[in-house]
Amino acid sequence: MTLQSLPSGFETLAPFVETWAATTTVARARRRTDSTPTERQAFFEAAAPLLEPAMAYLDARRLADLDAGERQLLNLMMSLSHVQMAVEIHREMEPQHAAFREAMAITRSATDFG
Repeated sequence: MTLQSLPSGFETLAPFVETWAATTTVARARRRTDSTPTERQAFFEAAAPLLEPAMAYLDARRLADLDAGERQLLNLMMSLSHVQMAVEIHREMEPQHAAFREAMAITRSATDFG
């Protein structure tokens, strides 16, 4: 993935773009499953405080008009929803929940663009 400049105010998320700015639901679920608890926690701690400002920023724009950096911010926030479940709810039970995700074949979702 080519790193684009994230919008101003979201630069602290740049180290997470390559891993967490997945473009499809399937890829986001795979990243969650393949990540370690430490990786999920680090991303969660960096991204969670920026969720509200990111959504306010993105909501003020038309989806079709997002540039590459804004699209990466959107993808990071969608990955955050996957990671938040693992960090806040599943916690140490995440590996058991990952086994169920493997059995559920997601082919496309409403958040997949294109």
